[in-house]
Formats: sequence, C-alpha cells, structure tokens
Amino acid sequence: MPVTIVLGAQWGDEGKGKAVDFFARDFDFVARYNGGNNAGHTVINDLGEFKIHLVPSGIFYPRVKCLVGGGVVIDPAVLIEEIETLRATHIRIGKRLLISPRAHLIMPYHKILDGLYEQAKGAGATGTTRRGIGPAFADKVSYNGLRWSDVADETLFAEKLRVQVELKNKIIVALGGQPLAFEKMFTDYRGYYETLKPHIVEIFPVIQRALNANKKILLEQAQGSLLDPDWGTYPFVTGSTTLASAATAGLGIPPRALTRIIGVAKAYTTRVGAGALPTEVHDDADPARRALQEIAATTGRTRRGGWFDAEVVRFSSQVNGTTELFLTKLDILSQFDEIKICVGYEFNGKRAHYHDLDAYQLDQVKPIYRTLRGWRADISRVRKYALLPARARAYVETIEKLVGVPVKWISVGPERDTTIKR
Repeated sequence: MPVTIVLGAQWGDEGKGKAVDFFARDFDFVARYNGGNNAGHTVINDLGEFKIHLVPSGIFYPRVKCLVGGGVVIDPAVLIEEIETLRATHIRIGKRLLISPRAHLIMPYHKILDGLYEQAKGAGATGTTRRGIGPAFADKVSYNGLRWSDVADETLFAEKLRVQVELKNKIIVALGGQPLAFEKMFTDYRGYYETLKPHIVEIFPVIQRALNANKKILLEQAQGSLLDPDWGTYPFVTGSTTLASAATAGLGIPPRALTRIIGVAKAYTTRVGAGALPTEVHDDADPARRALQEIAATTGRTRRGGWFDAEVVRFSSQVNGTTELFLTKLDILSQFDEIKICVGYEFNGKRAHYHDLDAYQLDQVKPIYRTLRGWRADISRVRKYALLPARARAYVETIEKLVGVPVKWISVGPERDTTIKR
C-alpha cells in the first residue's frame, strides 16, 4: 500500500505545489485531505503558471485521478472557477476529479464572520486570510456545518440553512454587519451543487480499491505543520489539523498505509500574518530583510522573511515522522556572503526548544545562530548535486544534520525541471 504524503515543514508557503507536481507523474492518485482555499499551491509547467487552491496539483497529468477528501472545507465558487480556468487551458477534467460528499462548505456568513472577528480583536487579530476557513471548521465541530450531502437533499438543505442564517445573522448584526438573505444563498448553493454534481462521489471505496490494488497514492497537505491547531503556534494557526496523521480523518487512509512522509522546507523561513517568527530579519538596513520577503500566492500579502530555523523543522519532522526532506528556493540564498542557520533558542537566559514554549514565549526567544559562508554563484541551471558549489552543498548537509532527516531533493528555481535529485 504505497502512500506518500507531501507536507510543509514550516509555516506554509514552502513550495509544496512544485513538489507535488514534481512527484505526481509517478502516481495514480493525488489527494487533498485538509484545509481549504486558504492554501495556494503554485505550479509552473509547459502550460504556464497556475495558482490553485482546491484542485489537487496532480491535475496536470492526464493519467492521475485527483481526490478532495471530507477533511477539506470547500468554497464552491472558488472550486468552480479553478475548474473553468484549467479547462480553458485544455486540461481534461472529466471524471478525474472526485469530491467527497462529506466535505463541509464555506458559506457567505463564514467569510463575513471571519472578517468581523478579526476586526473585533483589534491588535490581537490572528491574521487569518478572511476566507471563512476558521468559522467553517468551527461550525463543523459545533454541529452547525453544512456538507455536500446536505445540499443534495433540497428539503433538508433548506431546513438546515434557515437555522444557520437565523443564528449567524444575530452574530453578524451584533458585530456591526449586515444580515444575509436566505433565498439568494439557497439558490446559489443549489446551483453550485448541480454544477459540481458529476464530481461529488463517496471516495472511501475508491481509496480502498486503490490500496488493495497497490495503486500509488500521493497526499497533498495544505498549509504547514507549524500552523496545526494543536502543535502549531496557537492561536496563530489554521482551522484544520495539518499533520500527517490528518490523512486518516480527512481522507480515510489508515495510518499503517503511510509509507513515505516527505517534508517540504524552504531554504530560509517565511510566514504570512501574525504569530512568532524567531528568525525574522527586522532591520530595514539589512539586505536580507527584503531578499527573504515574498508575496503570498493566496492573499497577496507580504510574507515576513527570516533565516532557516532548524529547531522548528526538526520538531515538525519528529511529530510527523518525516522520512525525507525536499529543500526549496536554495537559489535565493546565492546573493549572500554569509548565511545564518538557527540551531536553537535562548529563553530567559536558558536553552529552550520549540516544544517548551507557547506562541507568545516563542516570540521572545533569542535565536542561536550558526553562520556559514555563502557561495555567490548562480545555481539555477545546476541539475546534479555534485555540480553545486561546495559551500552550497555544505549548507544543505548542515541542514540535514541539524534536522536529522536526509535532504533528497533540492529546488533551485520555480519551474518543474529545476530540481536536483540526490
């Protein structure tokens, strides 16, 4: 039962889309098991550049079937737009995309509440994407969620939706928002269901048949391990479990079926929104501050940038049982004479680990750095590990020693073929 998970080893934005696209050609199925459209995976191939949020990244290979599990919350309008965009570039969808009827829906009131909650928190806002992800997962666990299986039954959907609109409007009005109308929401979501109905199929038997037939299954995580609501920097986290173990609840994959867990880690560290980032470069005069910042694929917000944090990648590798690392964006570091790696923290004058600290304490640590000499050479055309500059290889090997997991793949550019396999 060959099942591989590709997951983020940091705070998201590690380059999982490229990694999944790189591996997917060798798999029969690619599946999403958590998150929602707050995750943006960028794939660059012969057809162009794609930023996809719900459709699994394996969709670009005609023989691959793509599954969206019940652990994913779905904004139907976003999903339909993605499908139409893919079809416009002549990518055949057909019955290759299957969506679990157990998947919960992001409703208009979820997005409104997401923004109102953030606004009400003021300086204590958690920095959500305001796409309704958290409120949708909150409804799921408080027995107020709506699933595709509910929308399929017109009478049941109307009954459940009326209750939710009445409840949510009370909260929306109390927080200063405008109440929502039942009729438009009901009509819109019934329309979404009819559009997506050919793809909505119970996927548990599909998974079981694939496992029994020894088909190769690749699981695509959304967000990053340090955004997990239990083991991440709570409350500056996401609404769904992001660890490898979530594959069981989110897709129906038994734990014993997981054979490889590939952690994707950026060669430095970034984070979107609020929350601790111990290695963040704050000094505007430091060239590294601008060089390590990025623009997020999903929100367009600036990602805060910092040096590679071996402490958090080591922790995420241990809690997930990571077997291999896929290191991305090594080429970005080619511009530095010196490169820092955080090897641990000091908190209140004592050595501390990530797991010793809460999110607020993590924001107060002093990073302990090891400084390596940079290589100052363009590596974007290198395709063999032995041809990388010696100092670049030393950087990679230092990371794998500190993390305790071998680095098997190194990305030196955004395109599909800019990957070195060791």
